Amino acid sequence: MTRALVFPGQGSQAVGMGRALAEAFPSARAVFEEVDEALGEKLSALIFEGPMETLTLTANAQPALMATSLAALRALEAQAGFAIARDAAYVAGHSLGEYSALAAAGAISIADTARLLRIRGEAMQDAVPVGTGAMAALIGVEREDAAAIAAEAAEGDVCDVANDNGGGQVVVSGAKAAVERAIAIAQARGVKRAVLLPVSAPFHCALMAPAAEAMRAALAQVSVRAPAVPVIANVTAGPIVDPDAIRARLVEQVTGTVRWRESVAAMADLGVTAMVEVGAGKVLCGLIRRIAPGVATRAVGTPEDVAAFAADEGKGA
Repeated sequence: MTRALVFPGQGSQAVGMGRALAEAFPSARAVFEEVDEALGEKLSALIFEGPMETLTLTANAQPALMATSLAALRALEAQAGFAIARDAAYVAGHSLGEYSALAAAGAISIADTARLLRIRGEAMQDAVPVGTGAMAALIGVEREDAAAIAAEAAEGDVCDVANDNGGGQVVVSGAKAAVERAIAIAQARGVKRAVLLPVSAPFHCALMAPAAEAMRAALAQVSVRAPAVPVIANVTAGPIVDPDAIRARLVEQVTGTVRWRESVAAMADLGVTAMVEVGAGKVLCGLIRRIAPGVATRAVGTPEDVAAFAADEGKGA
């Protein structure tokens, strides 16, 4: 079995995520404590107790999801003897999940990753005045058709393909009026479903250019090492290990398309036969099953998941 670890992005957050891990495993609890110290606040209290509307704020959700993913990974390491360098061939993450993947593979420290994600979340929120941007999910359409819809809808405004999630799910992002035009065009063309997403900013489009520059400056101040295994970059859907390339791809990712469908397909083409979603929820498992039905999936986000994984590893599964 050739395995990859994948890490979820924004939208997977839930109040209470990771709490059982922190209570069950000292190594998981230490991750939340490290993130709290790095940010100079008790983010863990918000993660465990809410309220949801505060946790969902971009500047909180991004480091919170990373902390939960790394806590689950530390529990796997402690309980199942898991070692990324030995037991995984690749890591990948959806949008902010790419930072979790890099932290998991040792390219960036957990503390630095938490601080970067706080900066990223704040910069993405501040890049566009509230209410002037939007994102919409187009269901039942492939990337090429979605790109054509976005181009037609732009009319001089920004309207870009933000996420190619696979399974016929593509997200467009940009100026609110342009995204609303894209929904109307998609509906007129018989696209199965086209709906506005409840997001606070238009992520992964050209309007995020100020946030990209903020991340360029922040990443220049952080130590980035070669990861223990290659990271599949969102914007290229290919493996990277060079620290300078990692920095460059993370900057491009702010305005670029999250090429998740191609990333999963690339890992399958590279021989990956199993993908483990580490952290909150099971969103990526569902997408992977639609993109690469032959790849086995499992999610690890609770003590029960960790125990089941450890039992299977003991059986050589």
